[in-house]
Amino acid sequence: MLERSKLADNALQALHDEDYDLPFNTQSLNHDGLIFMGGRPSESLNGEWTFCVDLLDTGLRQKWFSMLPEAPEDRTEPWDYDPYMGETVPVPSNWAMLKEKWYFFEGSAWYTRPLDMDNVDGEKRQFLRFGAAGYDCKIFLNGDFLGNHYGASTPFCVEVTGKLHKGRNWIMACVNNIRTKDRVPMHNTDWFNYGGLYREVCVFETPASLISDFFLYLVPDGTYSKICAEVSISGAQSGEARLSIPELSIDETISIREGGGRVTISAAPRLWSPDTPALYDVSLAFGEDRVSDRVGFRQIERIGTDIVLNGAPQFLRGISVHEDDAVLGKVTTEEDLRRRFEHARELGCNYLRLAHYPHHERAAEIADELGFLLWEEIPVYWAIDFANPATYRDAENQLKELIKRDRNRASVIIWSVGNENPDTDERLDFMKNLAETARHMDPTRLTSAACLVNHANNRIEDRLADYIDVIGLNEYYGWYEENFEDLAKIGENSNPDRPVVVSETGADGVIGPKGPAKGLFSEDYMADVYRKQISTLRQLSYVKGMSPWILYDFRVERRQNIFQNGYNHKGLIAADKKTKKKAFQILAEYYREIAALEESARKAS
Repeated sequence: MLERSKLADNALQALHDEDYDLPFNTQSLNHDGLIFMGGRPSESLNGEWTFCVDLLDTGLRQKWFSMLPEAPEDRTEPWDYDPYMGETVPVPSNWAMLKEKWYFFEGSAWYTRPLDMDNVDGEKRQFLRFGAAGYDCKIFLNGDFLGNHYGASTPFCVEVTGKLHKGRNWIMACVNNIRTKDRVPMHNTDWFNYGGLYREVCVFETPASLISDFFLYLVPDGTYSKICAEVSISGAQSGEARLSIPELSIDETISIREGGGRVTISAAPRLWSPDTPALYDVSLAFGEDRVSDRVGFRQIERIGTDIVLNGAPQFLRGISVHEDDAVLGKVTTEEDLRRRFEHARELGCNYLRLAHYPHHERAAEIADELGFLLWEEIPVYWAIDFANPATYRDAENQLKELIKRDRNRASVIIWSVGNENPDTDERLDFMKNLAETARHMDPTRLTSAACLVNHANNRIEDRLADYIDVIGLNEYYGWYEENFEDLAKIGENSNPDRPVVVSETGADGVIGPKGPAKGLFSEDYMADVYRKQISTLRQLSYVKGMSPWILYDFRVERRQNIFQNGYNHKGLIAADKKTKKKAFQILAEYYREIAALEESARKAS
């Protein structure tokens, strides 16, 4: 048995030491190691990987990662798992969607694949990039542990410079999706806990000195006349970077000192907006390294209870969206993303809330192109362990990774730091610090969170509201809250000094043979809730947007009554992503009305 082999050190440790995970729980793969990827050539590592589920973490105990390829007939010990032979799965994928026996599996799973190198250039640097791995991912190369990453929905890079050799190399990833109290999110959530390598994986090479981060934005001073570029360099402490935006006749030198540089340039770009989603081709060079991007320039701000884009107040006509598919699970495709935006356009939306975690990076790129505003968030969800520094470390890292990934996207106007959390002192400190981190890293966007209502006093009442720009309000009057008249009372009793966005509202509507003809869970009941919501909310002047819950029905473990059967059926469209419910047209008519009023106001001014 492998516990007695030279790999496992000794049998006692392999069998009985419950601290086996500690040497591998470094969280060293984090925002500090992210590399700006715009325009970089890379080699895809998608495709078939050898795979094995590992409920008892036998792989870490027995050190499977140290096992070298060996023919079965030549082995001196029986292997409990063969990383190099056996069952394979596609990457990207979620194991829950591949076999019924893996549907509810929560634990570790091992992925292995070869990486063949014709040559390794010793003058350059090499990296692996994982688009996302749910949730704790430990990376090994040729038997060596390289680090681990926390967070199911943000990317991470692994430097493998000096660790690759000519010929065949072996990459192993141990992915664990167990939910715990100190992780973000915790074990109690309201969406399906998909595990696996479910976004793209690639390998890429750079010069020794490279552009690690690049932030380009319109200076938010109300003049719309200055662009700022912030650059970080890895490997060199000084030199000159060169920024080029041909369409704006910009060819600017950026002085690099102590690994970074910043420059402000006079410019008059066409402003990006949902009506005119203007984008500019941008390139940045430092030494032998070069990156590129397509960037839009706009200013978003809060003025009193208004959300103001480029000087014009906006009503966010939106919808919430999960990453979920009846066939693919959390895997996202270009086709699925574009269908999402087509349905949002048909609804009359100018805005989407991407809930409750960072979505695929292509979502914001497409939103830039098509002209949609986005709310992006991290899964600080419900009652996580707010008093635990380890929990905050996880949340802050996910926020920083999201911001670094998407802060060049004009479509993203809101960073949300949490959803439906209890108003405790520990939570207030936790969320305040996240909001301050977001502002420090990105002064060009608004902050928000889905805040609380005091149902006893029928009033929007959450101490966090004083520390964010936009108050998100999740309310389900007509569904979880029975007395619909209380929604109007909340409107009367609340007097916020900043805009409120109804970040969630709605009701389940089950269509087809399993759906009831009337009452709760019927399509007609759902439609009636939407009519009442719209009638009430249109009277509240401080409500400056809404993103009802949700565009599509989605899979979730906690909902198992005879109508739900493992799905949340609040989608305006069924899980087939084709069949629209009656509430879809009710919301679309309301949004058309708002858009027409806004157009009339523009013409009048």
